[in-house]
Amino acid sequence: MIGTRVLRKEDPAFLTVGGLYVDDLAPTDALWATFVRSVMPHATINGVDSSEALAMPDVVGVYTAADLGLEAHSGNPLLNAEMKRASLVIDTARYVGEPIAVVVSRTREAGVDAAEMVVVDYEPLEPVLDMHTSAESEVLIHPAAGTNVAFAVPSSGEDIMAGCEVTASVSFDNPRLAPCPLEPRATTSRWTTTEDGRPFLTQYATTQGAHGTRDTLMGRLGLEADQIRVVTPDVGGGFGAKNGGYPEDIVVAMLARELDAPMRWAETRSESMLGLVHGRACHFDVTIGGDRNGRIKALRVHMTQDGGGHAEIACVLPFLTKVVACGVYDIEKVDFSATSVLTNTMPTGAYRGAGRPEATHALERGLDFFAAEIGMDPAEVRRINYHAPEAFPLTTPTGANMDSGEYEAGLDAVLEAAGYAELRAEQASRREAGDSKLLGIGLCSYVEIANPMSNGEYGSCEIQPDGSAIVLTGSSSHGQGHHTAFAQVASELTGIPIEKIDVRHGDTAEVPRGGGTGGSKSLQIGGSAIWLATEEVVKQAKDLAAELLEANPDDIVIDVASGEFAVAGTPAVAKSWAEVGAAAAEKSGTNLRSEIDFNPPGATFPFGTHLSVVEVDADTGDVTIVRHVCLDDAGNMVNPLIVEGQVHGGVASGVAQALMEAFSYDADGNPLTANFMDYGFVSAAELPSFERIPMETPTDRNPMGVKGVGESGTIGATPAVQNAVVDALSHLGVRHVDIPATAERVWRAIND
Repeated sequence: MIGTRVLRKEDPAFLTVGGLYVDDLAPTDALWATFVRSVMPHATINGVDSSEALAMPDVVGVYTAADLGLEAHSGNPLLNAEMKRASLVIDTARYVGEPIAVVVSRTREAGVDAAEMVVVDYEPLEPVLDMHTSAESEVLIHPAAGTNVAFAVPSSGEDIMAGCEVTASVSFDNPRLAPCPLEPRATTSRWTTTEDGRPFLTQYATTQGAHGTRDTLMGRLGLEADQIRVVTPDVGGGFGAKNGGYPEDIVVAMLARELDAPMRWAETRSESMLGLVHGRACHFDVTIGGDRNGRIKALRVHMTQDGGGHAEIACVLPFLTKVVACGVYDIEKVDFSATSVLTNTMPTGAYRGAGRPEATHALERGLDFFAAEIGMDPAEVRRINYHAPEAFPLTTPTGANMDSGEYEAGLDAVLEAAGYAELRAEQASRREAGDSKLLGIGLCSYVEIANPMSNGEYGSCEIQPDGSAIVLTGSSSHGQGHHTAFAQVASELTGIPIEKIDVRHGDTAEVPRGGGTGGSKSLQIGGSAIWLATEEVVKQAKDLAAELLEANPDDIVIDVASGEFAVAGTPAVAKSWAEVGAAAAEKSGTNLRSEIDFNPPGATFPFGTHLSVVEVDADTGDVTIVRHVCLDDAGNMVNPLIVEGQVHGGVASGVAQALMEAFSYDADGNPLTANFMDYGFVSAAELPSFERIPMETPTDRNPMGVKGVGESGTIGATPAVQNAVVDALSHLGVRHVDIPATAERVWRAIND
């Protein structure tokens, strides 16, 4: 079953009757919450006049931070403790879209109308909008902090370029992105009472981890774990942005308690663009030093991270960027430094790769600059500097404890599949002929750190008396195919068909603990927990089958093709899972069951190489991707079809960032791209059919030898496309084009 291209078992329902999402499951008698959001990027709030809103039909109330007794709290302990935040603005709004007040109404329409009538008394403050000047700005976004710097990684101060024959430097942005899940956020809350008389909250949340959301609610509401049940049904995309709890989740729960009534909230698309954490939003200064024979000796990177109006997780992501800063290359000296600053923009957070795509972007653009400086083919520069397969496991100068890699073999496979020599010949021919369709070829070799914090995960397997199985996981699905992949894992060991294996997640009342999904970790830790729990269930079943067959347990074997137990050498007399499961229930009154928390010895390091071929219209600057060839190695594949789907979506995301995506603000801090009419949201029309090359380099850090793949395509695609655009223009003297490489930006580069 493992390694088989199995169609996703969750898809038929999605494609016919549709999924069940938080907003579908809201109580019919629930009151609606509608948030009044700041229209100014930086302002003192002198008051909120809700009198007109309160007089409107079906309005129950309007609440501010003072009404709900909200206090400001510090966030991540690594960040400046004085950069505090409350779930509603207490005195100062720090970005457009920040929630200031909330209207409670009997209908959604009434709430929307009433929110328009709430008058906020703003006293404008000068906004800080440029990450490059924020650290030195006299305007402090959080005055108590005494600085706009939230986090820093210091430079070593060493002159690592000493002794390098040649150096090449480049500075560029990795622009701000909106995650854009197709399902915006939603939450519902209802309070009841426990048997011992304590308050009990049931909250439905569109989140990537029910337990993480529960823990956030515990801290803000002063409850114990057994006083909260968080349920996460189907989730229509997350990409890192739906991790943890948001201010709206907490406010809705507080309102439900305050009013003793069920509450619901669902954001609009524009609210999502302004209220869901943004990604990337950073700048790099990169210098690579080495010899003219292509050997890289030193890498210096400084990263400036825009954290937005509040110090959130993105401010510490440079730490992950540092870990994989030297990528797949054997570089002796690395000096990585970073400064995370605040600006009066939407706070930034984890988005598909969370720090690792940024590292690859910096390195791979710098490497192409270095290759151009020494006049060497960029593919050859990469080949010269790869870590050799026999060097693994290894620890890099930045502390990445890497498990396995076959980097040169991956490059060779991509170059052969793409016909690299022929592409270069065609490029030369077009240039000689003066063709206005300029051909560009771009490469990116990357490594990702999957499960970067080496988290553990919960899993269990339980056999029902009818021979079916229930698998529980602390991982959380939002489109990745977990129900199929985890069922395949259990089926591999038991022989139970995957249609008889029910995979469940996302309910803290049923699953006792879990880390949720993020960092490409689900299969390598969640799947491994299920693997080990199922192994134990099979052992229990063999013991019981031995009793039924009057044999020695050591002589019992399981035929996973039929899912039957028999004495070795006498398969004619066998017991099915249904017989064993029924016997267990009858004998002990409980089902065969095992649970485990799998704690890995470390992260895994998926890797790959992408090659993008683009055509640039020299007259208009328009960029068309002609081909995109990718090899993304994620260790052993449980379901190659799901792996292909993950890579497909990742590449689409990476291509979109390279060519069209960027969330922008005007000079006054007003968002310019707050809906899909203005934001560069990619569609199939802008994308080619990707060519994927399979490769499997197993890891020894989990029992299945699997690595992550959810973010790989995104990491590899963006630099490959950007490098291809620059390569198409290189003979004109163009050395760099910022992303997104829009037609206007490319046209200006050509004409400048």
